[in-house]
Amino acid sequence: MKCQYCSCTDSKVIDSRPTEEGSSIRRRRECIGCGRRFTTYEKIEMLPLMVVKRDGRREAFDVQKIKAGIMRACEKLPISMPQIEAMTGRIEQAAYAGMDGEITSQRIGDMVMHELKSVNDVAYVRFAAVYRLFTDIGDFMQELQKLVDENAGNRS
Repeated sequence: MKCQYCSCTDSKVIDSRPTEEGSSIRRRRECIGCGRRFTTYEKIEMLPLMVVKRDGRREAFDVQKIKAGIMRACEKLPISMPQIEAMTGRIEQAAYAGMDGEITSQRIGDMVMHELKSVNDVAYVRFAAVYRLFTDIGDFMQELQKLVDENAGNRS
């Protein structure tokens, strides 16, 4: 690791520990050349994951797009950022876990809907309205009726 102060390539690790999220390792290093200390982070290199869109196009998986969609669905609702981060993390983990190098946008949308449904019905319906491309009020009402029926069944 190259020292940021003197550009020497020799350093020794003084301390090593996982970050709070557990997704990387934080290392304190001391430069052999100048004796100054600096911090480096080591994390797993994620293999590329491609998203296959409805029209057959492929684009790189972008977890920020998922987070933005969830945030839009949760706007003005009592859903915290830690909850949104947790949902986003679970979806990202599931996308990479079942990875064949590709995942369909439909599968991602289904995972988002599953997460939102478990957190807030209004956020779920908001996302479903965009994701399912409802063409008329009848389609929308069918989805609402399914939700009402499921909630009634859960109360029994």
